This record gives sequence, C-alpha cells and structure tokens, in this order.
Amino acid sequence: MKALLRIFRPSRKLVFIIAGVALLGGVSGGAALFIGKDRILGLSAETMNGLSCTDVNLVTIKKQNRVWIRKYIKTEPTDGMTRVKTALRVAKAVYDAQKPDLVQVVVLDTNGPTLRSDIRGRAIGADVVYIPHPDAVLESAQAKAYTARYYDGSAAANGLFFGERVDLPEDEITALNASFNEYSDCIDPIAVAATKGGEGKSKGEKAEEAKEEKPAEGGGHGATPAEQPAAEEAAPAAGH
Repeated sequence: MKALLRIFRPSRKLVFIIAGVALLGGVSGGAALFIGKDRILGLSAETMNGLSCTDVNLVTIKKQNRVWIRKYIKTEPTDGMTRVKTALRVAKAVYDAQKPDLVQVVVLDTNGPTLRSDIRGRAIGADVVYIPHPDAVLESAQAKAYTARYYDGSAAANGLFFGERVDLPEDEITALNASFNEYSDCIDPIAVAATKGGEGKSKGEKAEEAKEEKPAEGGGHGATPAEQPAAEEAAPAAGH
C-alpha cells in the first residue's frame, strides 16, 4: 500500500505548476471583471467608432444646384488615427441625415481655435472629405469618394498639433469605414443648452412664448429672409 502511495504521490514541481495555473486563471478572471471583456478581447465600442465629439461650427454652401457641408468639430486629446475615425463616422452621419453632394469634417482640439479664420494649418488635427458621387461633383474619372489626412502627433496647450502629416490611402479608408458598427453625429451644445433651458418652464410660459413668436398675419413685413450663403465662399478643398 505504501509503495502505491509513493507511485501516485505528485512531485513538488508538479504541485507548483498546478498552483501557478490556478493562480493565473484567477487573476485573469479578476482582470476581466475589473477591466471589462471589451478591453480584454479588443477595443471598446467608442474607440472602434472614434470618440465622442462636440460641434464647433457648420457651414452650408449652396452653389450651382449643389450642397456642400463643412463641419468643424472638437474631441478630447487622442491619437491621429482615432481623430480620422471620428471624422469618417461623422461625415457618414451627416450625409445620411442631409444627403449633400459633399461633406467635409475638420477635427480640432478642445483648446483649438473656434474662429474660422484661425482654423488652418496645424490647428487641424484631422480632415476628411466625403463625396458620395465624385464623378458628378469633380467631373473626373480619377475622383475619389474619400480623402483623409491627419497629424500623427498630439496637440499642444494652444490646440496646435505636432508630428508629420499622414495622407491615408483609399484602401485603408475603406477598411476603416467597414469597421464601424454605427454612424453617430457630434453633440450640438446649443441644442443641449436650449433643451435644458426649456425644461423648467411651465405650460403657461411656453404658450406665451409661442404666442409672441407667431408671425403677424397679413403682409408678413416682419419676417426676415432666410440667410443666404456668402457669395465669396469657395468650394471646400480636398485639403488645407
């Protein structure tokens, strides 16, 4: 009997190996609970689709029966490829909502300039142009549906980006678009503020405001004409 026990008694080395495997399994399980399975298995959904963003400015240009939209947005500090992902996602979301002939999305840093005259050069962390039907707009057989570029460095305190400029090839842009599982637009701070401002008003106050905003019947002389796009506004260029 003692001889049999000596035969089946595990060695000290084998015991250490079994204990190590059990410990590693426990640590991995704890890490999965703490970090989340999306971080263990791959990128989070937000990283896959770019970052959340905020609207800065929107320019709509109507010329020769065509509509061009140039959208300026800002994100939290991130890498250049994530800025491009964000811009591609937003460009597709804008097109799906408004169906323009051309969409340009310019990504700025949170500390970057907000005046259009200052948004140029290294203030632009990423720039994407989406033309769903490039042949009709650019009148060229070599026209591309997408162009995308970014600075691969981070932004300084003044919102200007460092690093080399990278122009993405078309096949890489196509692969990025195929990786998205949703196309969402940025947050409009003006709309959010307006929603929050109207939540605390009573029904009587809202009715009074609606009565005041109702235009006078008859001649309609108090109505203001719709804002026309500036005649000197040029078409959005494919790059800056």
